[in-house]
Amino acid sequence: RSGFDGPWTENPLAFDNQYFKDMLSLKYESETTAKGCPQHRNKEKGTMMLISDLALLEDPAFKEHVEKYAADQELFFKDFTAAWVKLQENGCTALVN
Repeated sequence: RSGFDGPWTENPLAFDNQYFKDMLSLKYESETTAKGCPQHRNKEKGTMMLISDLALLEDPAFKEHVEKYAADQELFFKDFTAAWVKLQENGCTALVN
């Protein structure tokens, strides 16, 4: 296991934009897991974020995407689908629809 502890959202089995909504709306406090890994936790919900998650808010170019995906789940789904297909088809040139 990674040594990190906790879910990113209250419903970790749901595929939605809650991760982005939580990142913008919740407060996270720094902590260290039992295995010595630094992370951040929202005390009320018990959810967590990694340093790399919260770094998305520090860069204006990345924060713009966090804000867009938090506000528009369909846009997140559309962009995720395009990226997923690109990853799955990487290097394949003879695919037929």
